[in-house]
Amino acid sequence: MSRLFGTDGVRGLANGLLTAELAMQLAQAAAVVLGHDRNTNGSRPRAVVARDPRASGEFIAAAVEAGLSSSGIDVYDAGVLPTPAAAYLVADLDADFGVMISASHNPAPDNGIKFFARGGQKLPDDVEDAIEAQMTNEPVRPVGVDVGRIQRFSDAEDRYIVHLLRTLPHRLEGIKVVLDCAHGAASGCSPQVFKDAGADVVVIGADPDGHNINDGVGSTHLGPLKEAVVKHGAHLGIAHDGDADRCLAVDHEGNEVDGDQIMAILAVALKASGKLKDDVLVATVMSNLGLKIALREAGISIRETAVGDRYVLESMREGGYNLGGEQSGHVIFADYATTGDGVLTGLQLAAQIALTGRPLKQLATVMTKLPQVLINVRGVDRTRVHSSEALAASVAVAEAELGDTGRVLLRPSGTEPVVRVMVEAGDELTAQDIAERLAQVVRTELALELVTD
Repeated sequence: MSRLFGTDGVRGLANGLLTAELAMQLAQAAAVVLGHDRNTNGSRPRAVVARDPRASGEFIAAAVEAGLSSSGIDVYDAGVLPTPAAAYLVADLDADFGVMISASHNPAPDNGIKFFARGGQKLPDDVEDAIEAQMTNEPVRPVGVDVGRIQRFSDAEDRYIVHLLRTLPHRLEGIKVVLDCAHGAASGCSPQVFKDAGADVVVIGADPDGHNINDGVGSTHLGPLKEAVVKHGAHLGIAHDGDADRCLAVDHEGNEVDGDQIMAILAVALKASGKLKDDVLVATVMSNLGLKIALREAGISIRETAVGDRYVLESMREGGYNLGGEQSGHVIFADYATTGDGVLTGLQLAAQIALTGRPLKQLATVMTKLPQVLINVRGVDRTRVHSSEALAASVAVAEAELGDTGRVLLRPSGTEPVVRVMVEAGDELTAQDIAERLAQVVRTELALELVTD
């Protein structure tokens, strides 16, 4: 039987895989593993529950809260808020754990459930496994005065906004920003916090109806944001995804500024102010080589991890580092947050424009992105990527050809018969040529049919 938890909680088609019954079972199991088993002060355990504005989040939240309260957990219903807000509120309230109901950048029919431990920390695999194992046991069923209560967390959004404002190194007066909230969880709090910080705010994608989340807007569809930034003469644009744990940006000319460039800007700024712990940035193996080159020249080293913000977080915790993230826009400020926070990232980026007086386009020149070509080779035996001698020899030839001007990365999918061939080089043609050659070797040596995207 396959593992229920994926790389970011339990996610799937709402009322398909993710039913009300499953949501209640998960909540009842989490009540034991994260609540009763870890609560040592004798009081009734407490949990924060939040969601994004998907229509299915209404019945899933009801099922989760029913499962928790019927298991003797006091529930604080924070309503529609970003994932990082839920994580922050767990810590701020000193709750035993938290639940976020969201499918992030997925389309509206999907949904998901993720848990945060005390302090707003993401769960390691062994704790998720413990929750999954607990689902086979009888739930805890207190009666009378021992059942949990459900109450509205009425000042949840205000607490989060005040927290964000306290992180700012500079007010945003004189900065005009376009915010694309992806018709998602940030539709209320992101415009409010930017206005409170002094910015002139134009908002798009902030009219959620339960079914339009991520639909043609947000960080996965930057076209509307680019148009709006140019049309309104804004200094920058900020794009969130459905649960606002990521941020991509657009400069005043409508050019995309991705997560690598954002991390480069912020890492250099933190180092200059003496606030970058050990002069280290944590990033995944998919970050552009241009990031590593730029930061090396700035006296900053990179600690590389596997793909996924959970691995970035693990490395940051182990080394005590305070800045990390992914090319996709998950940026983690460990001084202020326990997970990626797109609103926080956007604020910090806008603050650098206000602080330096330099446009985002100029700030982004701190790094030069090398051309990157990615080919997904489908229908292959991904388990033999690292054992094929012929493939290893071809990679060695490609790496010798690139020298210090590029790199090769072959990455098997964790869930599909797919091998991802990524090549970076000094020019697009070289990157494309080498990527296609290696994709052909993967096709031949792993001996299955190839379909490329």
